[in-house]
Amino acid sequence: MKFRYKNSGKSFIMSFCLLTATLLSCDESRLTPKPLSFFAPENTFNDPAGLRATLIACERNMRYEWYGDNPPIVTEGIFSDIAVDGTTDKSGPAQNMNLQITPDAQLNSTDYNRIGWYWLEGYKGIKYANVAISRIDQPTYKNEQEKNELLGTAYFHRAFRYYRLVNQFGDVPLILDEVIEPKLDFQSTKREVILQKMKEDLEFAEKWVPVAVDKGMVNRGAVSHLLTKVNLSLGLFDDAIKSANNVIDGGTHKLMTNRFGVNAGDATKNIIWDLHRPENKAASVNSEALLLVIDRLLIDGNFDGGIQSMRNAVPFWHNNINTPSGNRGTIDTYAIEFDQVNKYGRGIGRLRPTWYSTQGVWDDKNDLRHAPGNWMRMQDLVYNNPSIKGKDVDYGKNLRLRTDAGALLTIDTIRCWFDWPHYKLFVADPERVQASGGHTDWYVFRLAETHLLRAEAYFWKGDLTNAAKDINAVRERAGCAPIAAAKIDIGTILDERARELYYEEPRKTELTRIAYILAQTGKAAYNGKTYSLATFSDNNFFYDRVMEKSNFYNKGVKTRHGDEYTMSPYHVLWPIPSATIQGNTQGVINQNKGYKGYENNVPALTSIPGK
Repeated sequence: MKFRYKNSGKSFIMSFCLLTATLLSCDESRLTPKPLSFFAPENTFNDPAGLRATLIACERNMRYEWYGDNPPIVTEGIFSDIAVDGTTDKSGPAQNMNLQITPDAQLNSTDYNRIGWYWLEGYKGIKYANVAISRIDQPTYKNEQEKNELLGTAYFHRAFRYYRLVNQFGDVPLILDEVIEPKLDFQSTKREVILQKMKEDLEFAEKWVPVAVDKGMVNRGAVSHLLTKVNLSLGLFDDAIKSANNVIDGGTHKLMTNRFGVNAGDATKNIIWDLHRPENKAASVNSEALLLVIDRLLIDGNFDGGIQSMRNAVPFWHNNINTPSGNRGTIDTYAIEFDQVNKYGRGIGRLRPTWYSTQGVWDDKNDLRHAPGNWMRMQDLVYNNPSIKGKDVDYGKNLRLRTDAGALLTIDTIRCWFDWPHYKLFVADPERVQASGGHTDWYVFRLAETHLLRAEAYFWKGDLTNAAKDINAVRERAGCAPIAAAKIDIGTILDERARELYYEEPRKTELTRIAYILAQTGKAAYNGKTYSLATFSDNNFFYDRVMEKSNFYNKGVKTRHGDEYTMSPYHVLWPIPSATIQGNTQGVINQNKGYKGYENNVPALTSIPGK
C-alpha cells in the first residue's frame, strides 16, 4: 500500500502533459518536429507556486544533514569536544586530522568525512534560494504579504547556509543572485560582510514570515532563532537578546515541561523521553519545536534509509565483547531471548563520544537526560549470545568491562564500549531486521537552544543573573538543580549545550563561532587566555577547548588499525576543496591557513560589489 503525505501549502508537483493530435492529412508538414511543451524559467516562475518549489528544494536538502549512513552531522561532532570517529577497522575516516584533512583529500564520502558535503550542499541551497530571490518580482501576487513571505523564507534559507559556511570555512564567496551562465571569477568575501548581509535579510524576514505554518516549513520563530546566531556572530549582543526575546517571549513557543504525546501515560517514562519521540516532534501540542525536517515511514518523499542514528551513534556492542569465561558474549541476532538489536539498535560506533560527553559533563545525579531508561550504559546490556546458554554462567547477566583480575573483556574500547543517550537516538526501525534507526522527524531548532543562545548573549554582556535564568530554564526542565550565576562562563554554557543538544546541534560550527567571538572581543576565556583574529588559525579557543575536553586528540590514542587521533589549531576552519579553487580560473577563492594553497591567497572582499 502506498501512502501520500500532503502538507498544505508545501507540496508543489510539476507535470508535463503530452497532447496527442490525430493528423488527418498526408501533408509533409506533419514530418516537421513540433515541441510538445516549453519549459523555461520565464514560464515556470510566472506564479508564486513556481518560486515556492525552489524553497521546497531547500527544505529537502536541509533534511539530508541528519539522515542516512554517516550523515554530515557526524562530521560536525567529530571535529569538536564531544566525539571522535570511532571506526577502528580501517584507515581513511577523519581521525588523524593532520594527515587526512587536506584540500585534495576525499572530503565527501561515508567512508571518510562529509566536509565536502557542507560545501556542495551549502551552495546548492544558496542556488535554490537565489532563484526565488532574483525572480521575486516575476509572478503576480495576491498581496504584498504573499510576496514578502516568500522572499523572507528564501532569505532564511540563504542565511541558514551562509551561517554554517562562514563558521566552517571562514571567508567564502558571497553569491546574492541567480547564476544563469558559466561563471569562473568568484572571489572570497570577508566573513563579517557576509554575516552583516544575512542579518539585514533576516530582519526583513522576521517581519513577513508567518508565525504559524505547516510543520517542516520556516516560521517566524525559526527566523528569529537564526538571527540570534547571526547577531552573536557579529558581536551584537543586545541585538541577539532582542531577537531571542522575539522567540521566547512571543507567546507561541514554550519549553515543554509536562508529559505529552504517545507515551504520556507511561509512568516509567518522563518529559525528556516524550520530547524526543518521533511521533511527538511535529505534534501540534509541542510548542518547543521551532524548525523541523520531516521524514516518515510510507510517505512520498521520505528519506531512503531513515535517520540511522542507532547505527551511527550506538556502540558496536554486538561484537568483540567476551564473557569472563572467554566466550563470545554478545550477538546481533534479532528475535532471540535477549533481543537487544530491536531494543537499542545495531550500532557500529561511528560517532564515538568522548569521556567528557558520557561522564565529565554530567554535574547533577538527578538529570533526567542521564537517568536510567533515557541514558544507556554498557553495563545495562546483557550477554545475549544464545550459543552460550547453559554453558556459561554469565549468560543473561549484565556486561562487564574487566575480569576480576582486571583483564579487559573487549579488544576495542573505542568502538565497542561507551555510553549513549538512548532517549534521543532510539528510533524504531520496522524496515530492517537489524535495526539502524528508522524514519522520524528531527529538530533543526528548538526553544531550549534559544534559551541557551540568549544566556550566551547575556554572558558576553556580563549579565550573569539573566544568563543563569535561561540556563536554569533548561536545567530545571531536566530535573537538575539551578546553576549559580557566579559559576557561569562560556564553558558552562557549552556544557549545557552538550547535555541538551547532542546529535542535534552542529557542534563544530558553534565552537568555531564562539572562538571567533573571543578573538573579536579580546575577552579572556575561562582558561585565562586571550585570542586575536590576526592569529586565528594558529591560536584559538576552538582548539584549546577540544584539547581540554577530548581524551583522544593529541593524547597518543590509536585505533586497532594503527591510526592516531590528531588535530591542530588550523582545524578551526575546514579546507576549501581544491577542485573548487582550481576550477575558478578567472578569480581567487582563498584557502584557509594551514592547508596547501594558502600561499596563493589575495585579500578577501570587504564590501559587496554594487551595494
